[in-house]
Amino acid sequence: MGELLFSFNKDTLTIKPPKKASLVLRLMLSAFAMVCGIYICSICLKQMNLQNKNKFLFFDDFERPCSDTIVDRSQIPFLHYPKPKTFNRSECSGNPVKLFAIVSMQRSGSGWFETLLNSHVNVSSNGEIFGPKSRRNNVSSIIQTLDRVYNLDWFTSSSKNECSAAIGFKWMLNQGLMQHPKEISEYFNDRGVNVIFLLRRNMLRRLVSMLANAFDKDAKLLNGVHVSHVHSPEEASLLSKYKPNINITSLKSDLRGMESTSMKALNYFNNTRHIIIYYEDLIRDPSQKMMQVEDFLKLPRMNLTSQQVKIHKGALSEHIKNWDEVNKTLSGTAYEKFLQADY
Repeated sequence: MGELLFSFNKDTLTIKPPKKASLVLRLMLSAFAMVCGIYICSICLKQMNLQNKNKFLFFDDFERPCSDTIVDRSQIPFLHYPKPKTFNRSECSGNPVKLFAIVSMQRSGSGWFETLLNSHVNVSSNGEIFGPKSRRNNVSSIIQTLDRVYNLDWFTSSSKNECSAAIGFKWMLNQGLMQHPKEISEYFNDRGVNVIFLLRRNMLRRLVSMLANAFDKDAKLLNGVHVSHVHSPEEASLLSKYKPNINITSLKSDLRGMESTSMKALNYFNNTRHIIIYYEDLIRDPSQKMMQVEDFLKLPRMNLTSQQVKIHKGALSEHIKNWDEVNKTLSGTAYEKFLQADY
């Protein structure tokens, strides 16, 4: 019995692992655990850095000066927060600004329309900025000019830059607009520019106004000074005394060309956010039409006024020297409607 117990204890002792081997195994396990820990920590640190970087970029791109400003979320593509280089918008830096362009043709009521719009306390419309050819020599010069205007770095007597809610200008169709429609349309869409088409249905009345205005550039009927717009009935009456003699030979083709230009402009910029206002409708009910424009630009409604006075009133027969020839030429044609009073 004693022998068996001894041999059992002996066998038991012989199967125990050496202490040296156990120590090596523990060291290996510890080293493996340390390597795994370092690897996991490095991954966590990388993820934290990436999150911080993304968070920084998000606020850098989208942070607005006034985060508590309540805006219509659907209008965000059309809201801008300009940072002009020439001045500080100060307390108005958090006010969003709408961008617009009044697209029109000379002698279509754009001057009167712009004064009405500029009477709004929050609107700055800067006139015909593309009148000088240097600003429309090529697409690059056009884009540079647009950027200055829409960044509030353009100053005119109409500028209310610090607290403007809408900023824009007049753009005549013959001032580079029709030469680069693709690039300008892309710019309007990329920047969220609201386009206001101000057109005239009666091209014969527009032609009379153009001829009379061209005559006054040389005649200077008002005390030796040429004016395109007047502010009193007396001035309007004086300018309206001139009756142009219309070229009958080219009359129909001239009217056709003016209509074609208007239609091309509408087609070129049909994919922009736009509204169409006709001068004849504006004459009949200016308050209603200007409310439509205010709503289009998401502006608070105000009573808009202008000091300008219409020059050519009444029937066209009173303003055309060779009226009988004009009447005979257009009667029975698609342009016969222009002979009638339309407001």
